[in-house]
Formats: sequence, C-alpha cells, structure tokens
Amino acid sequence: MLWVKAFHIIFVISWMAGLLYLPRLFVNHAMASDAATQAQLQLMQRKLLRFTTLLGKLALIFGLWLWLQWGFAGGWLHAKLTLVLGLIGFHVYCAKLVRDFAAGRNTRSHVWYRYFNEIPTLLMIAIVILVVVKPF
Repeated sequence: MLWVKAFHIIFVISWMAGLLYLPRLFVNHAMASDAATQAQLQLMQRKLLRFTTLLGKLALIFGLWLWLQWGFAGGWLHAKLTLVLGLIGFHVYCAKLVRDFAAGRNTRSHVWYRYFNEIPTLLMIAIVILVVVKPF
C-alpha cells in the first residue's frame, strides 16, 4: 500500500504543478499583444492542460484506491474531499479559459489572473493541513 500512497503523492504534486503554472500562462497571455506570442501561449496552455488532466486523473485514481483499501473516515476526510472537488472545479474552469483564449474570447485582465492563480495554492494549503493534522 505504500506504493499506492507514493504514487498518489507524486501525481498530486504533479497535478498541482500544472494547476499552479497554467494560470501563470493566462497572466502572460492576457498581457501579450502580438499574434506570435499569443499563438505560442495557446499551444503551451493546450499541452499543459492535456498533461495536467492526465496527472489529475491518476492522482484521483490512486487516492480513491487508498480510500477504498484503508477506509479512512472522519470529518477531516469529508472536508478534504470537498476541497479536492474545489480543485477539480478549478481545473475544469481552467479548461474553459484555455478554450476562451483559443477562440479570442478572453475578457479578463492579467491582474484578475494573478488573483485567480492563488486559488489552487490556498486549496492545497488547506488540504495538506487537513491530511497531516486531521483536526477533526
């Protein structure tokens, strides 16, 4: 089971890396004025989203495996799973933003994306505290 736990942690870290970097690409794209830079950023966003989606699915699969095998319980787990649903929602919204940028429909400023970029960090901090400390 330690292998399952290790792979879950590896894929969670990798998924989070993508969720932290993708909004940074949005910041740069919202500031870009020339077509070549915008095209390059669209390509980077699309490829990163595709890979990050795979990593997120693997993190969820290994996490579900752990849960079914060890049967964790408690309020901390319910809170953690709620926050994980928030991360999934963030990921899905990022996919929508990638499509919006590709279609030239971005309406947000780079400043908005700078704040948007902090959401996964805050969720990650709360999730780690819940898993490690198990406050309830």
